[in-house]
Amino acid sequence: MNKPTGSINKVIETILSARIVILIAFLLAFVGLAFSALIFKIDASAETLLTKNNALYIKTQLANQTFSPAEFILVAYQPNDKNVYTQQTFDVIEKLSNEFNQIERVETTNSMLSVPLIESRAQLMGGQSVAELNYLNLRYSPEKMKDMLSGHPIFTDLLINKANTATAIQLVFKSDPALKALNNDIITIKKDFLNGDISDARQAELDSLLEQAGVIEEKIGQQRLQEVQQIEQIIQAVARDANVYIGGSYVVGVRLVEIVRQDLVYFGIGISILISILLLALFRSAKWLMFPMFACGTSVVVTLGILSLLKIPATVISANFVALQIILTLAIMLHLITCYREVSRTSPDADQSERIKQTLNEKLAPCFYAAITTSVGFGSLIFSGIQPVIDFGIMMLISNAVTLGVALLVFPAMLSFLKAKKETKEHAFVTTLLASVKGIVNKQTKLAFIIPLVVFGLVSVGILRLNVENSFIDYFHEDTKIHQELSFIDQQFGGSTPLDIIIDIDKPKDGLFLEARQINTLHLGHAAIDAFDATGNVTSMINFTTLAKQLNDDKPLTEYELDIIYKLVDKDVIDNLIGAYVDVESSTMRISTRIQDTLPGLNRAELLADIKGDLEAVGLQADQYQLTSLFVLYQDILSKLFDSQIATLGIVYAALAIILLIIFRSIKIALITLVPNIITTTAILGIIGWFNIPLDLMTITIAAIAMGIAIDDTIHFTDAFLSAKPGDEMNSAFSHTGLAICYTTTLIAVGFSMFVFSDFMPSVYFGLLTACAMLLALFTDLTVLPALLKTFAIDDKKQT
Repeated sequence: MNKPTGSINKVIETILSARIVILIAFLLAFVGLAFSALIFKIDASAETLLTKNNALYIKTQLANQTFSPAEFILVAYQPNDKNVYTQQTFDVIEKLSNEFNQIERVETTNSMLSVPLIESRAQLMGGQSVAELNYLNLRYSPEKMKDMLSGHPIFTDLLINKANTATAIQLVFKSDPALKALNNDIITIKKDFLNGDISDARQAELDSLLEQAGVIEEKIGQQRLQEVQQIEQIIQAVARDANVYIGGSYVVGVRLVEIVRQDLVYFGIGISILISILLLALFRSAKWLMFPMFACGTSVVVTLGILSLLKIPATVISANFVALQIILTLAIMLHLITCYREVSRTSPDADQSERIKQTLNEKLAPCFYAAITTSVGFGSLIFSGIQPVIDFGIMMLISNAVTLGVALLVFPAMLSFLKAKKETKEHAFVTTLLASVKGIVNKQTKLAFIIPLVVFGLVSVGILRLNVENSFIDYFHEDTKIHQELSFIDQQFGGSTPLDIIIDIDKPKDGLFLEARQINTLHLGHAAIDAFDATGNVTSMINFTTLAKQLNDDKPLTEYELDIIYKLVDKDVIDNLIGAYVDVESSTMRISTRIQDTLPGLNRAELLADIKGDLEAVGLQADQYQLTSLFVLYQDILSKLFDSQIATLGIVYAALAIILLIIFRSIKIALITLVPNIITTTAILGIIGWFNIPLDLMTITIAAIAMGIAIDDTIHFTDAFLSAKPGDEMNSAFSHTGLAICYTTTLIAVGFSMFVFSDFMPSVYFGLLTACAMLLALFTDLTVLPALLKTFAIDDKKQT
């Protein structure tokens, strides 16, 4: 790659001779894909966080199908005086409930005013409808309401908090019959995956069903956004007299979509503006602003169009791919522009065609190979085993291919239509700094790689401190609505992350819901779960038996009496609030809890292990129960992060070593080129460990991505060094190549640092850590790399 070959010259001649065809083809592709880009989707659903046909997710879907309540939103209301048992609060809750009921999809609302409140067993046996035993019908006094609701076995932490300082309204939404039928069919097919693979015909049927369901879900998703806005408008009227928070799984989804959309738009625009300012400052020329920004903008639009056609949506994890593509495009463009400017200064009499040819002769091969190595970094994410990371890798592979085409085909074709002009000199402070670094490396060659190696080695020790222990709530900045909503629900209403324990039982006899022995087993399991500090609200049939016991003068009821009372209570209210407890058809019963994510020192992996241990300690065998729902799914993803990090980095190192060997045709030079990037990736992981930043679905990608991007500059520098005349290696490498490296790193670091303004904390960490990784890569490329090349590679130049 170090000298222009016949094949490279032919490629260059083809690009210039076919420039009109290239531009017309690109224009047609751009226009067509621009329309497709307009329908690019954002998806914040649970499926985007899981690998295809994830067994644990299928089990959770099956459990939800059997037990879970209908789709709902929880509106928590905390009066300023923190006294919910006042007539004023009752009037506000009633008024809000009536207004919520006017929302089109709302089927019903449940609050402390509408649920049945039973004083004694006699009320149940007196023939009066249990559904009528509520405040709305009987207008209890505040004192009476407090007496009946305080510590209520069922409604505490659901409609009233333990401290009696806040209450909640549950908005239950109508289900879509068509979507419900489709989801039932989808789950039926997915059940086959639990027993092994399914036939191609069944997979095709599943894909068709998922596509049909996706259309309906997209429509409902738009309705949800409007519903949240409606709810927010309604609660504005009472916001001065109370703290009001909206909670629920689909509220989180709406907030996530808002964040993803903001990150896509705001950071794309923000980074573009910032980079425009820096480009003008660096090159002091309008054309060197317009060309890079044109390349960045068109690359993004084309990529969005392709992703839309392939039905690959943006997720929370891949929301930053627009900013990332802008920076990748800019990196290649800067190498080309810097080289072109250098050629123009050294060959002022050359015409435009000759300048472009010389630029491509020097940079076509390095840019191409740099793009390949970048693709290796992103491609390694496909092997992570974590769906959003896999999708992110695929998106960036497509982005990188588009970027390469625009930079190496469209840019030279457009540039060829301009007249050759005199180029401005580079900034003196940059060239002076590079000259100083070059002088240090020349005079203190061994120290130039020994000292950085020692320093980076010490930093890398932080890898031993890496952990995956984090909270979903902490993903969001403290000032955001979603953080405040999740925190309030988590702390005041018994936790925020659901965990279900599904227990297999023998089919009850005589048509009973549960037999006495099954209730005893459930008592033990319920008590075991409730004993943990991290488990907030815990609900099961035990809550019902506790209520029944209270109504019976604190005397236990027989299984037949329990069965009668259970049937008398308004089952729809209970199911809407917490879902079903027992399913006779499948012979299973459910204990539902919510984990308090804000609990200090919570170790989720240990908690799951302890829960399993305690359940088995009370007599439940491992095959008699299963843990499902969001907490288990989230923890399962986190548990894969360490293995995924090792796997992706191992793949990156191995693949890059092979590619570098092919490029330079020397094992020694391939290893030398790899060293600075290994140092950078291990150091950035060490920094993550030292600063106690937990690995998550975004920070896990930093090392592989940083190496994939940083290797570009390493290849350009090494190529310039090896291509130079004997004795001029350092000057050649530190001249326009060194300048391009400094420019690209500065722009990339500044661009990524913009993510510090994101409301999504993983994006903040991603931006800052990637910027840090690029600065570390610049340091190693200008110290360790030239020192190693000067010491070990001079004799290999002729072989390459």
